[in-house]
Amino acid sequence: MLLASMLIAAGLAVSALALTVLTARDPLQIAQATQPTQSTPGAETKPSTPPEPATTGQRPSDVPPQPARPDPDAQKAGAQPALPPAPAEKVAPPIREK
Repeated sequence: MLLASMLIAAGLAVSALALTVLTARDPLQIAQATQPTQSTPGAETKPSTPPEPATTGQRPSDVPPQPARPDPDAQKAGAQPALPPAPAEKVAPPIREK
């Protein structure tokens, strides 16, 4: 208990010291503004962003999508599923009415 009260007192003392230092300084010195950024020479003539690539909005047709679970014929032929089997659902008995 003594240690806890000493730690609280030390924290309050440090906070009071920091506040007195902040109030003793010139308030304009604390608030600092950054200098405005300067653009590179000739930036007005250069394009700011690259042009958007022309897209057709369609999927590429060279690689067809593969299903996560192959059909039973493909599994018999040796195709392995891409995902492990899902865990069984856990079902609890119904809640009894009181």
